[in-house]
Amino acid sequence: MIILVINCGSSSIKYQLLDMKNDDLYDIIAKGIVEKIGLPMGILQYAPAGGEKQVIDLPIPDHKVGMKLILDALADPETGVLESLEDIEAVGHRIVQGGDFFSGSALVDKDVLDKIAYCAEFAPLHNPAHLLGIHAIEAVLPTVPQVVTFDTAFHQTMPAYAYMYALPYEYYDEYRVRRYGAHGTSHQFVAQKGAKFAGIDFATSKIITCHLGAGSSICAIQNGKCIDTSMGFSPLEGMIMGTRVGNIDANAVLFLMKKLGTTPDEMSTILNRKSGFLGITGKTSDAREMNELANNGDAKAKLAFKKFTYDIIKNVGSYVAAMNGVDLIVFTGGIGEHNSRLRRRVLENFAYLGLKVDYEANVASGEDAIISTPDSAVKAAAICTDEELVIARDTMHLVLESQE
Repeated sequence: MIILVINCGSSSIKYQLLDMKNDDLYDIIAKGIVEKIGLPMGILQYAPAGGEKQVIDLPIPDHKVGMKLILDALADPETGVLESLEDIEAVGHRIVQGGDFFSGSALVDKDVLDKIAYCAEFAPLHNPAHLLGIHAIEAVLPTVPQVVTFDTAFHQTMPAYAYMYALPYEYYDEYRVRRYGAHGTSHQFVAQKGAKFAGIDFATSKIITCHLGAGSSICAIQNGKCIDTSMGFSPLEGMIMGTRVGNIDANAVLFLMKKLGTTPDEMSTILNRKSGFLGITGKTSDAREMNELANNGDAKAKLAFKKFTYDIIKNVGSYVAAMNGVDLIVFTGGIGEHNSRLRRRVLENFAYLGLKVDYEANVASGEDAIISTPDSAVKAAAICTDEELVIARDTMHLVLESQE
């Protein structure tokens, strides 16, 4: 089954075209990423299997434009891998927020779309982008089945004391205001893969996964189940991110609204799109650019990088306490997989647990690696996430089941 997997992030669209034979037998026909959406200059990467990788710099103002670039690349008469877009048999999408409507993946229909739209208020940077992706596919391939896989599904095992806010309880009953988390597909995948890689039993272990990118979250996984995660009602909560503020005193928000005279929507834009790395540096939301600025002596970039590191350490430490220990710490995501200096700075703070960094192994970038020494009491790993494979598997199963 030829499946196109679309993974829309807040500023990127990762994509893969796979030929799925079964869960473990598949070919990646093409893959790539659209990056820096909404910035002055974006990037389209397209890599056909056995062909030459293309990297094109061009303005990509929004996700709709990004989707069109992907489909055009796949069906390009000279470098494309499809004779026609009609060769695509199914499309799978990553959806950040499914509320408590979904505990697993689902075939797209009107009810599912309505629920994704309802949850857009919980994930304003993501769910609208996901819907754009779904509608873009509908317009081009109206008869092709689509499947959605939810980042929130893995976090449905969190206990009530972890997901509830101490607000009047009727707000939960009436408006479903609670913590939902995000990046669940990635956290589950890298925890399982990391456990196997490190030689520990996923079902009986204590694992902390750090998904670090434009959006970042930490997850505590005990005996194969999520017990807590750093993101909350929306992906805004938690640590500093590319354009998101992370944790903030709610009274500070109210104070600023009065001082600035902003509406709720205007304040949402400030908190979600103008804060984080971009807010502190005043120059960039991209971690690579921020890192370069810091290396060149930019004081605000250094501050943002130090805050990011500190937020990771603080969250990991809290989950060590919550689980009364940890067997494995995993780094993944665009920053987690590639920034060895960040990993080193985080892990060195857990020497008191008997964690020993393997500095030679830690230089790994974009590859799976155990980055703790063999005699380390706690294992650490850099694991490349593959949310697309998880989505492709779920898409294949749901589409085949619907055809029986």
